[in-house]
Amino acid sequence: MADGGITWDDIMKETVDLEHMPMDELFDQLKCTKQGLTGDEGRRRLGIFGPNKLEEKKENKLLKFLGFMWNPLSWVMEAAAIMAIVLANGGGKPPDWQDFVGITTLLFINSTISFIEENNAGNAAAALMAGLAPKTKLLRDGKWSEEEAADLVPGDIISIKLGDIVPADARLLEGDPLKIDQAALTGESLPVTKKPGDSVFSGSTCKQGEIEAVVIATGVHTFFGKAAHLVDSTNQVGHFQKVLTAIGNFCICSIAVGLVIEIVIMYPIQKRTYRNGIDNLLVLLIGGIPIAMPTVLSVTMAIGSHKLSQQGAITKRMTAIEEMAGMDILCSDKTGTLTLNKLTVDKTLIEVFVKDMDKDTVVLMGARASRVENQDAIDACIVGMLGNPKEARAGVTEVHFLPFNPVDKRTAMTYIDQSGNWHRVSKGAPEQIVELCNLKDEPRNRVFNIIDKFAERGLRSLAVCTQTVPEKSKESSGGPWVFVGLLPLFDPPRHDSAETIRRALHLGVNVKMITGDQLAIGKETGRRLGMGTNMYPSSSLLGQNKDSAIANIPIEELIEKADGFAGVFPEHKYEIVRKLQERNHIVGMTGDGVNDAPALKRADIGIAVADATDAARGASDIVLTEPGLSVIVSAVLTSRAIFQRMKNYTIYAVSITIRVVLGFMLIALIWKFDFSPFMVLIIAILNDGTIMTISKDKVKPSPMPDSWKLKEIFITGVVYGTYLAVMTVIFFWLAQESDFFSEKFGVHSIKDNDYELTAALYLQVSIVSQALIFVTRSRSWSYAERPGLLLLTAFFIAQLIATLIAVYANWDFAKIHGIGWGWAGHGTICSKTRPLSQPKRTMVKEKGKPNGPWPNGLYTGSNSQSNQGLLAIKMPSGLTWLGEVNLITLQSTHKTKGASYTKGECGISSEAERS
Repeated sequence: MADGGITWDDIMKETVDLEHMPMDELFDQLKCTKQGLTGDEGRRRLGIFGPNKLEEKKENKLLKFLGFMWNPLSWVMEAAAIMAIVLANGGGKPPDWQDFVGITTLLFINSTISFIEENNAGNAAAALMAGLAPKTKLLRDGKWSEEEAADLVPGDIISIKLGDIVPADARLLEGDPLKIDQAALTGESLPVTKKPGDSVFSGSTCKQGEIEAVVIATGVHTFFGKAAHLVDSTNQVGHFQKVLTAIGNFCICSIAVGLVIEIVIMYPIQKRTYRNGIDNLLVLLIGGIPIAMPTVLSVTMAIGSHKLSQQGAITKRMTAIEEMAGMDILCSDKTGTLTLNKLTVDKTLIEVFVKDMDKDTVVLMGARASRVENQDAIDACIVGMLGNPKEARAGVTEVHFLPFNPVDKRTAMTYIDQSGNWHRVSKGAPEQIVELCNLKDEPRNRVFNIIDKFAERGLRSLAVCTQTVPEKSKESSGGPWVFVGLLPLFDPPRHDSAETIRRALHLGVNVKMITGDQLAIGKETGRRLGMGTNMYPSSSLLGQNKDSAIANIPIEELIEKADGFAGVFPEHKYEIVRKLQERNHIVGMTGDGVNDAPALKRADIGIAVADATDAARGASDIVLTEPGLSVIVSAVLTSRAIFQRMKNYTIYAVSITIRVVLGFMLIALIWKFDFSPFMVLIIAILNDGTIMTISKDKVKPSPMPDSWKLKEIFITGVVYGTYLAVMTVIFFWLAQESDFFSEKFGVHSIKDNDYELTAALYLQVSIVSQALIFVTRSRSWSYAERPGLLLLTAFFIAQLIATLIAVYANWDFAKIHGIGWGWAGHGTICSKTRPLSQPKRTMVKEKGKPNGPWPNGLYTGSNSQSNQGLLAIKMPSGLTWLGEVNLITLQSTHKTKGASYTKGECGISSEAERS
């Protein structure tokens, strides 16, 4: 119970106004002090108020499972299931229960796999993101430590600084005003100023300043929690979902066309029986719908996302994978990404601008303008130059410290020396310090000449200045600023940056450097890393200060052709991304600070680098857990491999739809042959079982940025599908209308046996459908790119099952009788059609003299009984010739070291191919 009879329950129910009561009274009501709570008290209050996070919406597992059956593709299959028991009920035959059960089973299997994989992916993502849970600086037991924001309770003392997302509703304590961005909560476009005593709300972002605060509300009791509906994610349809819908609609429309043609011809023209017509319609519906498509693509992305996380790239938005595969421009920050962000100062190069000062004094002044704890890289570097870090505050009393912010680009400390005099010292970007000191003419020129000399050696510059504060007030402007000196900072490039950039360029990703450093520094770094030196100052982005060489170049073209930009402010980064997107580029942007958040949000792929602020992580699509650019390039390759698997499957799905619709429609209409819907269902189940493994298939990533080219997918799918449909129709024609197979292969004739024709047709369609994935997965010969072991294993198991069914099944309800191993063997051979996708080869057309002599060489041949064979002939010159030849004479056979070859003469009966 709080003092004054107010209970914790009253605070949770907000019957007391903690936002506006005086600060002393606030501390009394919360039973806390400015020294923070004890650890035990914090844990006790956590049990009362609960974790500082919004209650997660609990999903109904059953509804989630059934949700996987609620999409256009599933609707078509569900319609087929209803047809099987409602419409397929005539002609003296019972309802088609076996098809109903089979379709329901297929839907259940796909939903189960989707449910399990999404749960696994969700759990894995949750575990990974838990490691990136928002942290906060918390004062407990009189000590500052970094803790998870979820552990905060009312009465805790926290620290809020630039880049932090405010972790809970709080009241500000003593200090300088903050600039707070409340756009996510209130819609205010500009940051608001918050003074000591004001309230700040959970979910807002600190844009400037640093201060301590006391927590007054957590979790669902915060302004953010009560207004959660304002920041709920929208139901905007993503690009990936649009692609899925487009492919699904194409398949559904193709099936619809086939159904209309069958209905128009079967009933009015051919006068087919009602029940047989329904069975033929079911064949197109069941066999043509790629029911597994949402499952396969989602599982592929989920598994790929897990692999990316193992490489140090956590995907917050799963569909960012496909966008990263198409990324062609990466805008990268320099410090910490291209460089190590481990600064050192070369003391011998320090430039002093005040006569009575030496280099050590300049370093001391810089250290006084630095934090001695909770430091950034520059502060740590400067303070580290002192013999003892405590020297930075020795003999002085700190009055006020101004932390760094991206607008002023400097820090400052107001202090009192031992004589009681007030001083202020500042360090920061030279351009800002020069303006602060109002340098003119010779001193100004000297500063920039030194900066340029430093830059030529790859050194950044840090300026230091000081002033007296005669008014002895931290709010006063003080006397004139005096420029003290320049310190050269060296931030060495990462050892792998140059090679990584070379790899990125080789992959078609243009890396642009976006840096806040001077232009000369950017150019020197670009030269060292092989990025190019075609860089411009940020002022050129706004059409200002353009030199004559680029004066007439449009801004969009300038940005597109530039290797980078220097002296960049937050608004410039956003503008760079926007202009590149207007030129139809897929843009990735790296960032780590709160000032990067707008550009990260705008980019197609926002990448928060390792140790990024909460604001940057919140705006990004991918969060890196490892430093450097190499992680991004590895993620690009992995994303392209994932995307390649998805594209392979979509081509396969479209091909199967066209193949089933066209092939079975022609067979049904030309020969009036009624194929069993149940056997098509078996084909679909075996195909889906095989194709599920494509998510772990071995693929070659695209060498260049890749994206969904639906026209290409549809055309390729139609070509493959039509080819396979024609092969099926020819196979059926040979089996139905002739004795081709019995004469050529010695198998029994099946042309008068519809049930055995069903078995043969089933085997041919099943085998080729499963084998098609090996064609669509490869950009050259189907066997040139070795598939994954899991895919091969699934394929052979499915082949075995399909063959056993064709050989032994005697299912009258499915109109199938086994055809024996003879037919099965030859059916399998006939199904192995030559791949359509072939590599480009150099053909050398040569003809030898008929029956003329061939030079001596190593001959290997086959099918010698008919004196015909395919020979690989290794010539003395080392060339290998491959071609069909007639064996004219066989002089002798030799064996050397286990290899046999035949010397003789031959004539070429066909064009030869040199490989």
